[in-house]
Amino acid sequence: MKAKISEIFKSIQGEGLYQAKTQVFIRFFGCNLNCSFCDTKLDFYKYMTVDEILKSIEIYKDYHSISLTGGEPLLVEISFLKELCYRLKENSKIIYLETNGVIYKNLEALIDYVDIISMDFKLPSSTGLKAFWREHKKFLEIAQKKEVFIKAVICKDTNSYDIIKSIEIIKSVNPKIYFILQPQNPYEDLLNDKLRYFENLCSKNNINVKIVYQLHKKLSIP
Repeated sequence: MKAKISEIFKSIQGEGLYQAKTQVFIRFFGCNLNCSFCDTKLDFYKYMTVDEILKSIEIYKDYHSISLTGGEPLLVEISFLKELCYRLKENSKIIYLETNGVIYKNLEALIDYVDIISMDFKLPSSTGLKAFWREHKKFLEIAQKKEVFIKAVICKDTNSYDIIKSIEIIKSVNPKIYFILQPQNPYEDLLNDKLRYFENLCSKNNINVKIVYQLHKKLSIP
């Protein structure tokens, strides 16, 4: 079996609760969504086996975890991901899954093989796409079996309805799950008032909320 790999590299995590942690990133090619704010437009990949991936990461030392990212890693054949994660766990690696939070059936098949899940809520007023509330709720119900937090990109067009809907889903599954508000780069300064308003809205509903800027963009690193 082989998967389409865009790149493998070591860097710091720029987003979410594990911001600034050093990780080895395995970036899979391909995504099932096309969000208006997407900053990862992939145009290159090569086919790699599990053995080839493992060999590629052997050179890296002293990092917190292995990030499966993309694109969307859950588009990859589940048997491939299971083998990869199993082999990584054999070497005591922490598996960190970065996902758009839509393909819940594939997560269900992989949930026992990952440790931390960074899940997106794709807010329709931010993405320009249809709503995925049903998929996000089902995904979160599965993801909560492991450590999970939610990220949502906040843009100039992001509306309160989408934040309220996100709050409802989080409260219905597990109100202790962190909700990360991530301002779209490079418009952070223009979004401050909106971010604070959404933060207060979450806090009033007893949701654990944080505003987290994209650190790797600030530092101009991969």
